Amino acid sequence: MRDTFTRCLEAYAESHPELVLVTGDLGFGVLKPFMEKFPEKFINAGIAEQAMMSMAAGLALEGKTVVVYSIGNFPTLRCLEQIRNCCAYHNANVKIVCVGAGFTYGTLGMTHHATEDMSALRVLPGVKVYAPADAVETEAVMGPFLSEPGVAYLRIGRGGERRCHEDGSLNNYETGKALEQFEGSDAYILTSGNILPSAIDAAYLLSQQGYKVGVASFPTVKPIDVEYLRKVCDRTDRIYTLEEHTIVGGFGSAVCETVCSFDKRPRVIRLGLNDTYCAIVGNQQYLEKHFGLDGESVAQRVLEDLKK
Repeated sequence: MRDTFTRCLEAYAESHPELVLVTGDLGFGVLKPFMEKFPEKFINAGIAEQAMMSMAAGLALEGKTVVVYSIGNFPTLRCLEQIRNCCAYHNANVKIVCVGAGFTYGTLGMTHHATEDMSALRVLPGVKVYAPADAVETEAVMGPFLSEPGVAYLRIGRGGERRCHEDGSLNNYETGKALEQFEGSDAYILTSGNILPSAIDAAYLLSQQGYKVGVASFPTVKPIDVEYLRKVCDRTDRIYTLEEHTIVGGFGSAVCETVCSFDKRPRVIRLGLNDTYCAIVGNQQYLEKHFGLDGESVAQRVLEDLKK
């Protein structure tokens, strides 16, 4: 996902002289080709994320499209006030990129776990939130992420994520659209971000038990695909949301907030971090399993509910 992001960013910069990339003194191994190709479009703001975000707002208000790049919580929670007051309030063209969604940097401890970022950014008026599942979804959202006016947030993995789509299958992606993997009737597992493989694996395991469970990915959390959610509610009476993120204010909350306004309202069960911090360290797969977010654990949870 990270390499796809940088490749798409370089391609966009070729024809958009207004683009500027700002980083907080990291990512040079990944950003080096961009730095060498567009030295006049690159700024290292140093380890000063609040100043970096204020700088980005100023550049944007002078006509630039500014991409702010950092890892984990550094470009979000560390400078949330600057995003709110300097960027979002002025509807500035600032594009915030978090590399290391969820437990990507699991071995570095909770300071590097991006598990509250979607909640924090989603509540800010006018801010769009993108959380693609793989490299193909990342490429699909890059066009609208960079070109649509205003503040937008993109959370991606560091690399090596399992591909869930065929290359080129998501051309002309529209902001706010869900992507259905397959249709279901007994239940649906809806995901956002790179936890999608767990949902696919869970649905496969459940199919072996005779259950037809649908799966869909939401590369855009805000705005959310209201019409697709309405269709899902017509097809089933049980929805599971799955996210590598807190269930408080995150993707699951966005689904609940939407579904509660429908005439037909299935039961919605949110799967994620249950209002807790991760107090252990380990790689992403280890932490997903610890919190019951791997395919086998999700399948077991859904199976227990369906048998009731």
